[in-house]
Amino acid sequence: MNTQATSQQGRARRIGRSVGAVLAGFLAVVVLSLGTDQLFHVLGVYPAWGQPMHEPGLNLLALGYRIVYTVVGGYITARLAPHSPMTHVWVLAFIGLLLGTAGAIATIPMDIGPRWYPIALAATALPCTWLGGKLFRERSPRR
Repeated sequence: MNTQATSQQGRARRIGRSVGAVLAGFLAVVVLSLGTDQLFHVLGVYPAWGQPMHEPGLNLLALGYRIVYTVVGGYITARLAPHSPMTHVWVLAFIGLLLGTAGAIATIPMDIGPRWYPIALAATALPCTWLGGKLFRERSPRR
């Protein structure tokens, strides 16, 4: 095997690990958020799926744990990144911002809850994901 083929395999493996790091952070946020939602629906804290949830306190609760999970997602992404952890974190953050913005645009006209909630989800994507990456960087022995 020649050096060029080995180099290309190494690059492909690094790209795969980079995609995996971002995907793992994203999936952590989604799975934790939806799992907690389901738990609160089953416990009767939230109304049944498909029903509007206009109660500000319940929306603050959902926003609170989603903020925590977004920080966790940023941390996971930074931890799994094969190199440049904060670059990977920023990729995840912008994916969150784009999906949050699309979600706000789609759901605000549906009147399924307060309008501020989907806007807050989009607005917190960047700072919370960044915080997760920063926490990893602060705790990481390699600086």
